[in-house]
Amino acid sequence: MARILPLCYRIIPTAVDEGPAGTATRNFVARDGDGGRWFVKGYPAGTDLDAERRALELGRFARRGRIPVPVVRRALDGDLIAAADGMAVSVAAFVENAETAEGGLRGDRWAAVGEVVGRLHRTLARHPAGPPRRVPGREVCDVQRARQRLERLLARLTRNRPVSGFPSWAREIAAQRLDALPAVAAMVGELPASLTVQTVHGDLASPNLLLRGQKVAALIDFRPPGHRSPAWELGRIALDPRTVLAAPDWPTGLAATIVAYRAANPELPADELLAVPRIAAGYLACSAYPLSEAVDAPDGLTAELEAYGRNRHAAMNELRDRLTEAEELLRDRLL
Repeated sequence: MARILPLCYRIIPTAVDEGPAGTATRNFVARDGDGGRWFVKGYPAGTDLDAERRALELGRFARRGRIPVPVVRRALDGDLIAAADGMAVSVAAFVENAETAEGGLRGDRWAAVGEVVGRLHRTLARHPAGPPRRVPGREVCDVQRARQRLERLLARLTRNRPVSGFPSWAREIAAQRLDALPAVAAMVGELPASLTVQTVHGDLASPNLLLRGQKVAALIDFRPPGHRSPAWELGRIALDPRTVLAAPDWPTGLAATIVAYRAANPELPADELLAVPRIAAGYLACSAYPLSEAVDAPDGLTAELEAYGRNRHAAMNELRDRLTEAEELLRDRLL
């Protein structure tokens, strides 16, 4: 790292420290001689660097729409990713005095997140990857595909015969989710017949939302352009399991988020905004993650990931139990 930064970026680091852990990258924070700090993302061998470049370009597109996205520094050859000595990295401005949203939303943060995500989706609707389009509502929460995933997962967990710990719990929960799918199908069957899909952030989770006080400081770690439901993405960040479990008044907070979102992005129909909690509940009920990590990547299971898996399941139950309450509150605010 101390070699690639001067060679490719003319950054002379006075210190390089480990940065926040990445899902598939190794991250660093480098300080230069002027006291500035840079966020350096190291890509492991085998990474699809073209896809990573498209993701960085999507963030740049959002930034041109005045969305708070850190500036990505180009390498000396003009590329967004530099490679040397068997290492590939990207470099972005470090976001000072910020924290991730992993502690949950509260107070004015609910509305601040809604406003920024609304502006983000309004900006990305103009992305060259293609205009928004409508798809059948069942495609956003695909119960049939979920059944296939859960059946395969349960079969693998059963073959491995875990008797304790997270794998044993994952097998029990996978079986429960399979049994609950008819009720889930009925729940998502009440979604609008068609929903909007468009270019979105793609990975708008709490670790990728940075907050400073009650304001949004930055959105980071975009994924390559792809069409997904903006209502799904809004629910994913506003109803993160850690927020739902930490905030008993989450239906009120969600309403503040969605009202602010609608003011910033009036193009998304009201019936899709009303569907946000139902989509979020359906998405969690159809998900095999991180249960699947018990067989796909058992060596990568950490206490934090196991706790997140349990929290996801508890949040799914909370969302389903209070779905009517949340929808009635949204209906009062939007209609």
